[in-house]
Amino acid sequence: MAGHSKWANIQHRKGRQDAARSKLFSKLAKEITVAAKMGDPDPDKNPRLRLAVKEAKSQSVPKDVIERAIKKAIGGDAENYDEIRYEGYGPNGVAVIVEAMTDNKNRTASNVRSTFSKNGGNLGETGSVGFMFERKGEVTYPAAAGDADTVMMAAIEAGAEDVESSEDGHIIYCADTDLNDVSSALEAELGESESTKLVWKPSTTTELDLEGMQKLMKLVDALEDDDDVQRVTTNFEASDEVMAQL
Repeated sequence: MAGHSKWANIQHRKGRQDAARSKLFSKLAKEITVAAKMGDPDPDKNPRLRLAVKEAKSQSVPKDVIERAIKKAIGGDAENYDEIRYEGYGPNGVAVIVEAMTDNKNRTASNVRSTFSKNGGNLGETGSVGFMFERKGEVTYPAAAGDADTVMMAAIEAGAEDVESSEDGHIIYCADTDLNDVSSALEAELGESESTKLVWKPSTTTELDLEGMQKLMKLVDALEDDDDVQRVTTNFEASDEVMAQL
């Protein structure tokens, strides 16, 4: 299973404290506001907004927070955010992609750069690690959605490219431009997904031992702690034994 899928499981296992949860809510609300501002404020007519709302709901963001984020965009009092992608290397040469939304590029660049250097990594040029990832749509379902064959057939019918099934659940990948259509088709067949979003899927991975994973987690946690950072993706690979010890 690819690095970022395991990463979600680690975070789930670690459990999110209230502070981290409110930070997550504000990041998801920011994505909703930006999506609504860039397109139609009706999720049914704006695929990006529809996905943002869906992702927020999957993380239990309250309905009033979602509605407030959309109203903020309609009311014209939303800040102007730039979407920026940073690329760099973490400990042991692991590739790291940082996606940010900011109203101050200089502040964010400075913070991201210093977070990398304080945690054994270094920020690279745009494109320095991007070639190790592919932009994909990712739809996740719990194991209870069906057995591997059932989910595989539904995914093929929906036009997906790949499925990874394990006891933790099912992860379905598709072309980034097909995410809206594929997720709608899957929903008709398998019901509501746990999560539907665009991701950077590693095409090559770097194997880490326990010490390497602990260092990487420290870097990722520090990056995710930044209010401007929306998402962090890495291309680590680790054995189940290492994962169990975290």
